[in-house]
Amino acid sequence: MLSFLPAPVIGVINSILLGLNTLFWCLLLYIPAILKLIIPHTGFRVLCTKAIIWIAEAWVACNTGWMKLTQRTKWTVHGDEKLKRESWYLVLSNHQSWVDIFAMQRVFNRRAPFLKFFLKQQLIWVPVIGLAWWGLDFPFMKRYTREYLIKHPEKRGEDLKATRKACERFRYTPVSVMNFVEGTRFTQAKHDKQKSKYTHLLTPKAGGVAFVLDAMGDAIETLVDVTIAYPGGAPTFWDFMCGRVREVKMEIDTVDIPEHLKGRDYATDAEHRKNVKNWLAEQWRAKDERLSRMLEES
Repeated sequence: MLSFLPAPVIGVINSILLGLNTLFWCLLLYIPAILKLIIPHTGFRVLCTKAIIWIAEAWVACNTGWMKLTQRTKWTVHGDEKLKRESWYLVLSNHQSWVDIFAMQRVFNRRAPFLKFFLKQQLIWVPVIGLAWWGLDFPFMKRYTREYLIKHPEKRGEDLKATRKACERFRYTPVSVMNFVEGTRFTQAKHDKQKSKYTHLLTPKAGGVAFVLDAMGDAIETLVDVTIAYPGGAPTFWDFMCGRVREVKMEIDTVDIPEHLKGRDYATDAEHRKNVKNWLAEQWRAKDERLSRMLEES
């Protein structure tokens, strides 16, 4: 409706709408989040979590609303009919832009459990949304550098313990545990520096996936493999806000997670490390071929 406006004007309008939408729903979300914080009863906290998820889904729905109001982006999505709300998913996706998160939220919203990401521990202090992330049970991780672990070997395994503790909260309500296993957004410079064997992807890191399968392998049975392509090139977030993204393509596939990859210690079991890396490499090989096809068809 408003896509006829100049791109910078659309960008400003969308930024204002996103800010107001986030502020409104976060303030509403604080009510069950604070109750959840001060009343340590498991059943009550589960009810609060469900209320918080409903609010977060309303936030995503409103974001989708301003996208439709101001953008002419063509959305081509395949496989979303396979998603189920009452499921526990491990979600993996390639990563090219911060737009990926908004794209996945739009497609997954109210079709699958709310997407939850692993966040750095210090992000809990981010104004407005830090408490919202905590209320949504986003797992906050404290990762130690190799140098720190050499000086403090007693801290080894603490990240896995934190993962297990965070994932325990996921057992009470369906969840989509999201992981960008490339660890960073794709650029050609990063690709060349890594000497990645894939055409459109960086080399995946298996540790995060293995930690989730160790901590929640008995609950998560399905991998949701998401492939995102931007035929016009990976956009910046400002490009997206200005409505300059011509097309977003997404293919979603569901894959059973092999039983032998669950509930084993990635840190100490060399055979298990090899199996997880090989399995993830095979998923990435297929994704690379899929991306090539998606871009060629545009």
